[in-house]
Amino acid sequence: MENMNVVEGRQPVLELFAAGQAINQILVAKGERHGSIHKILKLAKEQGVIIKEVQRSYLDSISETKAHQGVIAYISPIQYWELADLLTKDSLEVLLVLDEIQDPHNLGSLIRTAEACGVDGVIIPKRRAAAVTPTVAKVSAGSVSHIPICRVGNLVGALKELKDKGFWVAGADMAGQVCYRQDLQGKIVLVVGNEGKGLSRLVKETCDFLVKIPMQGAVGSLNAAVAGGILIYEIMRQRDMN
Repeated sequence: MENMNVVEGRQPVLELFAAGQAINQILVAKGERHGSIHKILKLAKEQGVIIKEVQRSYLDSISETKAHQGVIAYISPIQYWELADLLTKDSLEVLLVLDEIQDPHNLGSLIRTAEACGVDGVIIPKRRAAAVTPTVAKVSAGSVSHIPICRVGNLVGALKELKDKGFWVAGADMAGQVCYRQDLQGKIVLVVGNEGKGLSRLVKETCDFLVKIPMQGAVGSLNAAVAGGILIYEIMRQRDMN
């Protein structure tokens, strides 16, 4: 059965770029390259698409068409929303922004928790972060089909636009105030950072305030998906109090 999330061959991949299709990753055969492959690589670099060089024998082994011509592209199993379209939704109150989450399992878990808790949308960056792949969709238990997901080129710019629309931006960071002592009601954006380094500097500076989960054990941090889930539930707990 043909995998609709995989596109093989030079011209089909070029057509993806021409159509503006969201591309998660491109696999390119190592070695000598000619013709249109250079255009594909140029477009991929310009748009921040992940490029992975592999042996041609590997492409042969995974190719379904056996006509990959040295390039295979993986595209998103969902249609991403534009931020402008998300902002036209009625009753937009709680959003989740993910700053360079790179583990597909963390991304899928966070999307699943967000959808289960009634979060109105998820925003992820196009660069240096996991995209919505079939693995993410599976981990989310299908939640990717039930919650708007935006993929933006400039996360700081998106946060500033949300602030202009009346949202308060709360960043998850251990330098912040304990989450249950901070007012998280009203129009709120929760930003969860990278699994290792946390919030990037510019994103952190753009936040209106920071919140943390109190820790008492010997291990001083939580998995990004767990931490994000706890903070999402705290936001919903405070909203349910009214």
